[in-house]
Amino acid sequence: MAFSVKGRTQTSLAEINVTPLVDVVLVLLLIFMLTAPVLQSGVVVAIPKTRSVNQLTEERMVVTIDKDQNVFLQDKPVNVNELPARLRSVGTAEPSKRVIYLRADERVPFGAFASVMDAVKQAGITNISIVTQPIQAK
Repeated sequence: MAFSVKGRTQTSLAEINVTPLVDVVLVLLLIFMLTAPVLQSGVVVAIPKTRSVNQLTEERMVVTIDKDQNVFLQDKPVNVNELPARLRSVGTAEPSKRVIYLRADERVPFGAFASVMDAVKQAGITNISIVTQPIQAK
């Protein structure tokens, strides 16, 4: 597009400056990279500490029991009585080959822990891994 100012013809600047766009995108990428591990598990649980801990290598279905004995499937609250049906409907593989990670607050009574394990087994899932964190060496 050309326009005229006092007899001179000038062309308009049609180029977009992408430097600020790249700066903003890189800052957003950095923010998401730093906050993604924090958002992985929204339920706050004081996980018990043990000496032998295996690193989690892949994303699995997680059942969490918080200190008030509320049960969560992934990060969504669920009733213990509805847990077997929810676990059956969520999984794609056959239940006997699926793995469930069970996170429980260290202050949860064993009875609540056992009832959640029983609900998971009612769904046909027998491979249950209990999530712990390593004891920090001094």
